[in-house]
Order: sequence, then C-alpha cells, then structure tokens
Amino acid sequence: MENLIVESNKGKPMTVVPVFSGGGTRLLAHIGILQAIEELDINFDHVVGVSGGSIVSSLYASGMPLEEIKQLAFQTDFNQFKDFSLLRLLKDGGLSSGAKFEQWIDQRLEGRTFKDMDIDFHVLATDVNGGGPVVFNKTNSPDLKVSRAVRFSMSIPLVFSFQAFQQHILVDGAILAEDALFRDWSGEGTPVLCFRLKSEQEANQQFKRSFFSLKAYVLMLIKTFMDAISREYVHAEHWHNTIVVNTGKSSSVDFNMSLAQKEALFQAGYTTALSFIPKKLVLPDQSITPSHLSMH
Repeated sequence: MENLIVESNKGKPMTVVPVFSGGGTRLLAHIGILQAIEELDINFDHVVGVSGGSIVSSLYASGMPLEEIKQLAFQTDFNQFKDFSLLRLLKDGGLSSGAKFEQWIDQRLEGRTFKDMDIDFHVLATDVNGGGPVVFNKTNSPDLKVSRAVRFSMSIPLVFSFQAFQQHILVDGAILAEDALFRDWSGEGTPVLCFRLKSEQEANQQFKRSFFSLKAYVLMLIKTFMDAISREYVHAEHWHNTIVVNTGKSSSVDFNMSLAQKEALFQAGYTTALSFIPKKLVLPDQSITPSHLSMH
C-alpha cells in the first residue's frame, strides 16, 4: 500500500487537508471520522466539504466543538428539512426547497461568511450549466454566507431544488469529477486525504405495486442514483489519498434515521478512520522526518 509521507517534527502534529465527500443524511459517519482525526493528533488548517460532508465540516471549521456537533446531529430530526411537494419538483427541480435547512445551518453558524471561519473552509458544488465544479472559500467568495454555499453543495438532485448563483446552476457537489477533490487546497503542497462514504443497495421490502405513486418512484430513483455515486470506483491515481467508509444499508436520503442508525454510522466512520489513517500516513512516532512534504 502506498502511503502519504507527511513532514513531522517531534512534538508537532502532522498536517493534512481532509476532504469530507458526500453522505447526505449519513453525515454522522463524517463526525466519527473527525473524532478519529482528533484522537490521532492530526492537524489541519484547511478542510473541504462536499454535499453532506460540507454540513459537518462547516460546523467544525466555525469552531464548534466536536462533541457539540455530535449531540446536535443526534438530536436533530432530519424530517424537518423535507417539506416535500410534487408541484415544487415540477417547478423548481426538487421535492424540497431546502430553505428550512439553509436557515437551520445559518443559525448554527451564527451567520458566518467564509472570511469569518476559524479554519480555511472550502465547499464544492456542481454547475450543471456546463461549468463543472465550483469552489467557494475565503479567496473566491469571502463575503458569501457559508450556509449558502453548503446549501448549494447538498442539493441532491430531485430531493432539493437546484440553486442559481451568478451564471451557475448548482446541484450536489458529489456529482463531479473525482480529480476536483485532489487539488492543492492549501497552496503549500499539503497532502489531501479524502473520506468517501459507500452504501450497499437494498430492495424495499415494503414496496407494493398497487400503491405505487410518483413520489415513491422519485424517491426510489434518487436513492438508486445516490447509491450509484457512492459506489463509483476510486481511480488508482487517488487511491493512496482516499479512505472509503462502508455505511452498510444506510441511505443518503433517509430522513427517518433512528438513534441506533445514527450511532452505527458514527461508529463506522470512527473505526474505519482510526484503522486506516495510520496505514495511509507515516505517523510521527515512526521517526520519519523528510525535509519536505512528498507523495509516493
């Protein structure tokens, strides 16, 4: 297995740029990953959020303690963000406007803009108007509310309506080329470590053809589409920078998660990251102190 070799001076934590990609309502897994990163004493001055990963990483980059983020995720009823309407789907391209979510996350971020964040925060959304990935951060959009960019990035097609911004038509950031995640986010060559969530497909045992509705069909289509994205293979060029967390049968569009399901997702992220980060990185206690950051 190829490793990232990170410069390590004794007594100083290693530095990476974590990328939290995808997830939807499985975002508890990203919180578990952050827990493992803290316990492994890994430092980061930049963090990248994509789709559901942008929700968790925005809260962390704002300075909210991890334990508080975890409590918030466990206590929040995701159903409050649905407000599904077939009329809205036809009019705006999504069952839900996403307005309730944007207001909710903005309140937790206390209205912060990108220039107000404690950690340099980068959000990716996808422009379906031919523009590809669009990056929001304190360089490109210093005065934009972070909540707005997070809303752009988590616009799961057909679930949340697309968002118009300048010349862009923005949808979920997970629908983009993998290469977009692995740029030099810090500008200093700091290695990127990308965390992706992978789900397994499961047939809906409660499906009854006689009660089949357009809404049920749309939700099944969305789930299949998002599961397919999560299972997309990792290119060999990026494998040594990627950790995949298997979230089992949990769906990225499950708004009815139980506390037990949320705990299972947290544990999946935590145990996977705790196990695989040391295998991907050369840790400080291994006494490897190269003169510069490098990838092999």
